[in-house]
Amino acid sequence: MIADPRDRLAVHPLKAARLVLGSVLVAGGVRARIVEVEAYGSPENGPWPDPAAHTYPGPTPRNEVMFGPAGHLYVYLSYGIHQCVNITAGPDGVGAGVLLRAASIESGLDLVRERRAVRDPDTRLAAGPGRLGQALGITVADKGIDVLDGAADVRLEIAARRGPVAAGPRIGISKAVEKPWRLWLAGHPSVSR
Repeated sequence: MIADPRDRLAVHPLKAARLVLGSVLVAGGVRARIVEVEAYGSPENGPWPDPAAHTYPGPTPRNEVMFGPAGHLYVYLSYGIHQCVNITAGPDGVGAGVLLRAASIESGLDLVRERRAVRDPDTRLAAGPGRLGQALGITVADKGIDVLDGAADVRLEIAARRGPVAAGPRIGISKAVEKPWRLWLAGHPSVSR
């Protein structure tokens, strides 16, 4: 018997990140295999205190979706321009998430090229969190979508197999940098640099 995907995401964020890695996100006419992720923990008083996480100060209007059930989109703007896409994790009320860092485009390449308007090789079109959001056409307006709802505009299809996984420190943060909570499909050409 296969456990409910929401239950499988309602766990430690690193375990949820392992589940998301290798899965497929379907959005805006594009199918993309997630090849790199980062786990982010809870507020200071939660089970996985993580000062680098958006959840750390506790619930706010910006991050409140992260404190709801697992399996929803948390999208935020980085540097006022990059749409960064996360999947909520952990038990309802705790606050945790998985940042989608890079993906490999499986279908909808023409749409991605139109959105990105760059001459990057196909393998680099969604290599990085901002590129991934742009490639899939996901914006902050999508925050809160239940990606486990088969009828949603953005859907997560959990992978049965992933291949070899590598781990290391998270990128682009200044706190809790020692946590090896960045995971990627080892050797995949679409992993961010």
